Formats: sequence, C-alpha cells, structure tokens
Amino acid sequence: MMQRRQLLQAAGLLAAMPAWGADSTSPAYDWRSLTFGAGGFIDGFVFHPREKGLLYARTDIGGAYRFDPAGKRWLPLLDHLSKADSDLMGVLSIAVDPSDANRVYAACGLYTSQWARSAALLASTDRGATWAVHELGLKLLGNGPGRGSGERLQVDPNRPELLLLGTSQDGLQLSTNRGQSFSRLSGFPAKHVSLVLFDPKTGQPGQGSRTVYVGSHDQPGLFVSSDAGQSFTRIAELPAQAPQHAAFGADGSLHVTLAAGEGGAVVNPSYAKTGSVWRRAPDGRWTDITPVKPTSAQSFAYSGLDVDPKRPGRLVVSTIERWQPGDEVFISDDHGATWAPLSPRSSFDDSRHPWLQAYQKKQHHALGHWLADIKIDPHDGDHAVYGTGFGLWMTHSLGGKEVSWDFTVENLEETATLSLESPSGGASLFAAMGDVSGAAWDDLNQGPKAGLFLPAGETCRSVAFAELKPAIVARTSDMAANGGYWSSDGGASWRPFGPSPRAVKTREGWRASTGQIAVSAQGGFFLWVPEKQPALFSRDHGKTWATSQGWPAEREIALAPVADRAVEGVFYVHDRTNGHVLVSVDGGASFQPGITGLPKLDVQQTAHLTCAPGKARDLWLALPDALVHVAGVDAPAKAVPGVVEPWRVALGKAAEGAPYHALYVWGRVLVNGAPVEGLFRSIDAGASWQRINDDRHRYGRLNAMAADPLEFGVVYVAPEGRGVIIGRPRA
Repeated sequence: MMQRRQLLQAAGLLAAMPAWGADSTSPAYDWRSLTFGAGGFIDGFVFHPREKGLLYARTDIGGAYRFDPAGKRWLPLLDHLSKADSDLMGVLSIAVDPSDANRVYAACGLYTSQWARSAALLASTDRGATWAVHELGLKLLGNGPGRGSGERLQVDPNRPELLLLGTSQDGLQLSTNRGQSFSRLSGFPAKHVSLVLFDPKTGQPGQGSRTVYVGSHDQPGLFVSSDAGQSFTRIAELPAQAPQHAAFGADGSLHVTLAAGEGGAVVNPSYAKTGSVWRRAPDGRWTDITPVKPTSAQSFAYSGLDVDPKRPGRLVVSTIERWQPGDEVFISDDHGATWAPLSPRSSFDDSRHPWLQAYQKKQHHALGHWLADIKIDPHDGDHAVYGTGFGLWMTHSLGGKEVSWDFTVENLEETATLSLESPSGGASLFAAMGDVSGAAWDDLNQGPKAGLFLPAGETCRSVAFAELKPAIVARTSDMAANGGYWSSDGGASWRPFGPSPRAVKTREGWRASTGQIAVSAQGGFFLWVPEKQPALFSRDHGKTWATSQGWPAEREIALAPVADRAVEGVFYVHDRTNGHVLVSVDGGASFQPGITGLPKLDVQQTAHLTCAPGKARDLWLALPDALVHVAGVDAPAKAVPGVVEPWRVALGKAAEGAPYHALYVWGRVLVNGAPVEGLFRSIDAGASWQRINDDRHRYGRLNAMAADPLEFGVVYVAPEGRGVIIGRPRA
C-alpha cells in the first residue's frame, strides 16, 4: 500500500492527504434481486427429515438458499460474504442436524487451484440467518466436475456433534465438535469423495452410527465402514463407477445411482459416458435396477435419486447428460423392478419467465439438462423438486396421473451476470449474462419480457449503448457466428455482426471469449476488444471490422474500452502495464497516449475505467489503491482522498441541487480513519462519502456495477452468481 501511494505522489496524482473520513451515518437503502428467473446450475437439495417445509438448495457459484413455503420464494443465505470470502459462494454440500431443525451446515469453496481461497465449514444455529466460519485448511471444488453428487457433508443422526465431510482432494474428514475442526480419516483410501451416508439403524443415540457408506470419484466405487469410519471395504458387487446419490428405504434397503466418465473419471456434470442404478435388499443382496442402460451409441449416466419414506417401494432417479433424446426422471413403485418415465405425463409451467420459454425452445429438452439431484419431501410424497443447469422444477402432484411442474425460482437468481449498463433513455437496465444471453428491463418490478437478448442460451460477455442515442446498442456473444449483435431500437430486435479478423479459437483450441465492446456517443462507431486480442473498430454498425492501430501489445490482460459520453468517435482504454490512458479521436482506428504518468500495474492487478456523461474526457479510474479523476481534456489526473482500495466505480443521476453526478464506489473507504469495505455514494464528486450497504448485503465479488442516470440513488450490482441486485434509497 505505501509503495503504491509513493508512486502516486511521485506521479503528482496524490497530494499530502488531510485527515479525512467518510460520513459514519448511512442513508437507508433497500436491496433486492431483480427478477430474471434463475439461469444457473442448482446442484443439490436437502429437506429436513423431521420439520415439515424446511428445504435448502445449494448452487455451484451463487451460494445457498432456504425455501419459504408461505411466500413460495427462496431466501438467499450467503449475501453477507465479503470480497475476500467470495469463493465461499461455491457450496459443495449442505447438511442439516436431524435432531435440531435450527442447525444447518455448508461446506464451501469454489476451486482447488493455488490462487483460490481455502475452503470453510459454515455453521448456523438459526437456519442460515447467521453463520460461524470454521476454516478447513484445504480446498473444495464447489464449481467443477463432480459437484452434483452428494451429499458429502453429513451429521451423524445418533451423535449430532459428529460430522463427516467428503472433500475434493483430501479424502474423508471427521469433526467431533460440530465442524469447528476436522481431521482426515486415514482408513478411507480415496482422495475425491462423491457422497457420505450414515446408516442410522446401526447405532444408539449419543454413541454414534457404526456403519457409514462413502463414494469416491478417483477410485470409483462405494465403500462401507462397520467401525464408524476407521476402516473401509469396497463393495465388490457394484461396478467401478462413482456413486452420485444414495438413500435408504423404510425397510432398510439401500439405493445408489452411479456414473462414470472418460476412463472412469469424475463426472456430474461433465463427460458422462455410462452409469447405473443399484439396490441392496434388506437381506444384503445387490441387484441392478437400472431403468434404461446407456450404450456406446447413447452415452449418459444416472445421478438424482430419492425414496418416499411413507410409500414403501417408491423411488425416483434421474439421468444426467443424456443429450439425445434428453434427460429423464424415472419413477418406480416396486423397489425398481419396473419403471415409468415421468416426461410423457408431465407438464411444465414456464409462463412467469419469458426468457425460459425462449431458452426451452432452443434446448428441446422438456425436463432440462444436468439433472444432478431430485428430492421427495419426506413429509409429503407428492411434493418433489429437482435441479437443472438453468434452475429448478417443483411439483405437488408426483403421485398423480398427471405431474404438473412449476419453475419455482422466485428470488433464486443464480445467473452469472457479466456486464451491466443503465442507459440514458429507453430501457432502465441492460444485463449481459453467461449461458442465458441476458435482457433489457423496461420495468424493474418484474422480469424482462420484450427485452430478451435473443437467441437465448448464449454467453454474452458485454453490452454497451450510445449515450446520446441510447436506442443504439451492441453486445458480444461467444456463441454468435460473428461474435456479436447490434440493435437500433434499444434491444427490441438484434442484427448480427459481419465477419471480422478476430481469432475464434484460442491457442489451446477452445472457443475464444468475445470480450468487451464500446459504442460511441452518437452510435456511429463500435470498438470491440475480443479477449486478449487486438482491438477492432467498425464505422457501419458492425457490418465490417478493421484492426485498431496503437493498441497495447500486452495480451495477458482482458482490456475493456470505454467511449467518451459527450464527443462522438472518441474512445479510451487504460494501458495498465505502461501507466497510460490511450485515446482515439478517429472512432477507434488509432490510439495514442492521452494521459500519462499513471502507476504501472502487473498482470495480476486490476483496474476499472469509466467515463462520465456531460463533457469530454471526464474519466474515473479505479486503481488498486486509489480512485483517480480526470475532470476534462486539459485537467490533471488527481487521486480522491479517502478511497484506499476501489474495485469498481459508477456514475448516476445527481442528487437534487447537486452540480455533479452521483458517484458510487465498491471498495474500501476510510470511515473514522479506518478502511471499511462496502458500497459508497458521493454526491459531491468524491469530497465526502456515505456507505449505502451493510454487512448483510455485501454479495462477495461483483462482476459489474452501474448507476441509474434517470433516478437518483439507484445502483445496480452483479455479484458473481447472484444475478442482478438493485439498491434503492428507502422511502
């Protein structure tokens, strides 16, 4: 920090700072999810076995939720996470305490890479309203192959202070103090655990369960221990496939779904090649009860499984990655001796979510894809829920002749939003999204209808509009034939880009990210930067493209251009490695340094540049530990006092009587002399700040942020995996 401030001072950006602090009083704000309708992978569900109506869902990147049966909506449970803890939004497993309905646990961690945050066990005694964080000292793969199996985290029903946790690369872990600490059980031979299941009938209350079943991905098979986890034996009757889910019947029978990928490797989801369903009868005999067997011509696996404890013999299973003719849920009422597919007698109500209607038309799979988990309500056998790669379906008529499924995702917004823009006219908000394209919101009180980004089912990387002609919009899309689309009617209709010299594949052969786009103030010029490639410019709304000259040679950084919002044909880009802001005055055809003397950043450091409307070259640059303002063409760059670590910056409508736009920063700002993480607002161009969020609404890491230019105080943020959040001053 000190070295960076010395560089800023040497560059003349930072004068000697006076004693300074943000206003400790905060304006009252309401925060809520904008309605889109899910869009991400829901990979697990847990009903409480003893309390009716208590249901949890986990997601791979968007945290955990509890269902509100009365309101028929989901309550997010991890929105309090800070930026440093954002990797804990990847929930690999959830466990409830069968003896205490208020206790719930979550094993959290996004990735096992060296740069990822280490995993943690979150423990709650109030159903997820508050959490204690217990560091695990290892890493979990909450967003990777294998995440749909489970549950890996279990509470011993005969000794609730004892927990077992199956990890992604550190084997089976035991806690004897309600998750405060864990130690590895050396008796389990594998590293990557797929599921853990206690047999409650093999123990006494207070003494623990003697028998436990554990599945493995890296040594595919189901293992059993008869000595409370001290030693394990692989069940020889089962094939060398990775157990995905397991459940006991009321008669003591055990049911298991299995899957295998390339060479028996990790699946669920990813690369499923074969799978099966097995049952162990009460007398100990194992039987293959697979409804439909995969073949070399039709490869798929099995994943979701559950039993109805009140209807002996009833169980459901789901396929996964059966791309043709599509995944299926099978139901049996005779312990798996015979099966019936549910899709022929199912109906699906997607009427509340227009994006889903468009998405389903493209996918052509009635039940959806990535059916990793399905659960039957233990208190109501007609109530069931299953997850897909784009949300969840719920029914209250599982046992009927017709099964009616509802897309019950109200307030469960797991979409990966990658870019936000609040235009100066027309729609209130544009959002570019991963996997589901995105949309324009005309009415912030309901989900988008006419403003859908079509075709559905693509990954849109960025969206931009013309400040002085906001009906002109452009967006990039990885799946688009030529990388993007443009609109002349505010997103009501879209036309594809023409051919360009961009590389469509990476050096490794993967589809190249289409990166970022900017639109000039009057809409006559587009500047497009495919990720880690030279910039391209267009003077005919994307019909033809040419390579920009003077673009930074650095290719390891994903650069994001911005348009001047007052002058046509002017663009800027922050050349981080050389400490410049480059300027183009010819519609992106050529760039040259316009602002120099900025601190040089390495490839790991991030920065965010934005342009204010109203006058030329009114730029705000968020550097790693300074917010820099350039207030006009001839104005010097100056650092704003008190902002010690800005991560994103946005500008919106000015407060009543204020001469300058409202300024918003996500980052760390001095409050009473100490740096505080939060979302801050300034109505006097950064001279003073007020925090507008609280510690319950931090949302981890933000992918994007925008402020409304037409309504004072309204700000939009895009947390990683939580859709779009709107903040509005409380009336």
